[in-house]
Amino acid sequence: MNTNLKAGTTKNRLAYPMDQIKEMLRPCIQCGTCTASCPNAFAMDHTPRKLWRLVQADMIDEVFKSKTFILCSSCYYCTLRCPRGLPLTRAMGLLTQMAQTQNPEPFKKSHRFYQEFIQSVRRHGRVNETEFMSLFFLSMKSPVLPFEYASLGIKLMQKKKVSIPNLNIWKKDRNGLGKIFNKIREIEEQA
Repeated sequence: MNTNLKAGTTKNRLAYPMDQIKEMLRPCIQCGTCTASCPNAFAMDHTPRKLWRLVQADMIDEVFKSKTFILCSSCYYCTLRCPRGLPLTRAMGLLTQMAQTQNPEPFKKSHRFYQEFIQSVRRHGRVNETEFMSLFFLSMKSPVLPFEYASLGIKLMQKKKVSIPNLNIWKKDRNGLGKIFNKIREIEEQA
């Protein structure tokens, strides 16, 4: 059974956003500048160039099986260096939003990780690693998850990269970042 979703079908709930992404990528000349510029390309299963080609070829299932758009750090190098001036970072962001909306389970872990990281920065003006990871583990509701990270945590503590937090970590918004984060939340909700 062929499960490939075509971007133009009415049955496909992804049709409109995917058509929007395809329109963004229509002028792409497949030069590979995006891949050459990407600092995370080495970790991606498909290079950005290949991902854009999959989108253009309506290979939607293959696009969403990929982890390429999840590994995008939104550094904008690809967008800045694209000879056609294409909004490639925006396209990656739309793919991520679509994937999380249509099938949130595979992205639950990374979404929670992001949320807890931002909350820690919001509270302290920088990330408090111990609090951040503790809250992340609690939010995932998995008693086994902390053990997956235990050896890494021990190594980081031995190298003094992570410290035990002071007792003032629970003070909220000490440095006035609340307004900035509220504005970011507004912008993200509008997008």
